[in-house]
Amino acid sequence: MKRISDDIAIVYRVAAACLAYPDAEFRTDIAEFDRALGPVRHPAAARLREFLGATAQLGDDQRTAAYVDTFDFTNRHSLYLTWWTDGDTRNRGQALVRFKDRYRAHGFDFDGDELPDYLPAVLEFSALARTDALLLEHRPALELLRIALSEKDNAFAPVLTGLCETLPGPSPTDRAQARAMARSGPPRETVGLEPYGHLGMLPLLTGDPR
Repeated sequence: MKRISDDIAIVYRVAAACLAYPDAEFRTDIAEFDRALGPVRHPAAARLREFLGATAQLGDDQRTAAYVDTFDFTNRHSLYLTWWTDGDTRNRGQALVRFKDRYRAHGFDFDGDELPDYLPAVLEFSALARTDALLLEHRPALELLRIALSEKDNAFAPVLTGLCETLPGPSPTDRAQARAMARSGPPRETVGLEPYGHLGMLPLLTGDPR
């Protein structure tokens, strides 16, 4: 399977940080992320820089409140990809195991309190392993989250829009099309890829690249 480019790896790494809880380290890294995106010519970079510029204008309390209000109080903006397709069913448990298996196949273990389908961790893995396979498999979830955030004109909407723009083909225009995409069956990666690191790793994803 084709490896993602350096530019897309940078996009995924920065997007992972943008969608994780905005701690003090994120605040100090905003300018670094913006500089890292500067040479990237993919349209997704402009989306992320739009978000970074807006969040840089907020105080710490405002930034935290915006994140909590968006992601912590409702599943309508869930960052857990399998929630969108499997809900709280037995199928979801099996899907979560497959995430962990995929990480291990590329030389990483998932370590932390979050579930392995947590989007920032999936993005970090995608950047390190240089593959968009997991994102492609769960594209309907990404698109449904993008639609939900865009409908509310949410500050995080540009991040999801940019992510979806890195994937091949047009995005669905509404929930019905996104759900139809889910029913059609996503592509699945069957060949392991050599991991690749860029700009460090989130605490949830540990291990030495093979």
